Amino acid sequence: MAPEARLGRAFDWLFRDRQTGAITIGQRPNALLWLFLGATAAGLLVDGGSLAGRALRGLASVYLAAWAADEVLRGVNPWRRILGAGVILWLALRLGGVV
Repeated sequence: MAPEARLGRAFDWLFRDRQTGAITIGQRPNALLWLFLGATAAGLLVDGGSLAGRALRGLASVYLAAWAADEVLRGVNPWRRILGAGVILWLALRLGGVV
């Protein structure tokens, strides 16, 4: 098989929506992602060291983790599942103080 054909097959495997057949790289934010964005935006409006600031950062992280877990479990293609797993890994490293 030619390299171009292998690349095309890999692209299809990674980005093709298994239900619709469409190429899906990004999607409109779902409710969990909107909640993460809202908590993050609200956190920018308050003092980061305050109880409210810490609570909003924690809440944003919970929403982001829930979104990522949903992508891992129900992502429409391998790219979305890998993206969710990467976010979970990043959150875990951040929680552990590595990042």
